[in-house]
Amino acid sequence: MGLDIIGIENPVMDFNTLMEKMPERGGFAQLKDYSWQGGGNVGSALVAAARLGAKCGIVGLVGEDYFGQFCIDDFKRHDIDTSHLLKDGGAATSFCICVAETATMERSFIAKGGTRRQPTPKEIDRDYIATAKYIHLGPMGEASVQAAKWAREKGIPVVDDAGYFEQTTEANTGLIDYFVGSRHYYNGLFKDENYEKNCKTVQKRGPKTVVFTLGAKGVVGLDGDKYFEIPAFKNINVVDTTGAGDVFHGAFIFGLLQGWDAEKSSKFASAVSAIKCTRLGGRASIPDYKTVQTFIKTGKIDYTDIDKRVAYYRDGMINSVLANCK
Repeated sequence: MGLDIIGIENPVMDFNTLMEKMPERGGFAQLKDYSWQGGGNVGSALVAAARLGAKCGIVGLVGEDYFGQFCIDDFKRHDIDTSHLLKDGGAATSFCICVAETATMERSFIAKGGTRRQPTPKEIDRDYIATAKYIHLGPMGEASVQAAKWAREKGIPVVDDAGYFEQTTEANTGLIDYFVGSRHYYNGLFKDENYEKNCKTVQKRGPKTVVFTLGAKGVVGLDGDKYFEIPAFKNINVVDTTGAGDVFHGAFIFGLLQGWDAEKSSKFASAVSAIKCTRLGGRASIPDYKTVQTFIKTGKIDYTDIDKRVAYYRDGMINSVLANCK
């Protein structure tokens, strides 16, 4: 079985909330909306790529709990192969409360780390990794480093989500072909806005392509010798930016699968991410390919299918628990 993308990560369960502003200590805030969604940088990237039409697989561990089962079921809903997503017996899945504020357009995260362990290199199936056209990684733990080395041996490109500054990623940048970092990672590396020069600095350490997503400032990148800048999409009703970078990664790899260069893939990924930001959470409003193309051409978003998913995720966790209690 050949897959377009295999990602390595322990998934997370997200409880997304929307309010005007976080309350002061001892205060009160009214929830505008809420949503239960699967989370994780790599996991949400795979969901985005799968919704666009890619064949994906996930490698990692979840806890033996309702959150873990929800994560597995959500991947299956998107036809993502979960044969190498294992349950860590008796352990708990990581859980994150994601708070989006309409007054500030900021988001905050309150996380509880799970007790499930990280996969070991011995638990990564070398033959399975070899079936992928692209490998997608987050923080470069031992298992991810091993997978990247195997991918390098087979000539399989490695894409990395450099979300927050990580020493493990820094130490293994030479194993990455497409380094796609966030503004948080950029700020951890550099103190100025000389984007072209700084992209070249990262490129010299191994990656052939370096891209940084800078939120409202758009995207900058260096693809070989070609430097590019892409402005952020305007005139969209931003509700929540949670998962915007994760979705960008999935759409970016989808673009590479079409034979597009990094600049075209980044433009497409920016459109996918912009649509995602118009609804709560990291996954509910990821569009399909047709919706993205219509948005790029006309600026209009068809919410027919998106809002069905929004409704599903609002009560998805409750329904999942009830189903498993029968």
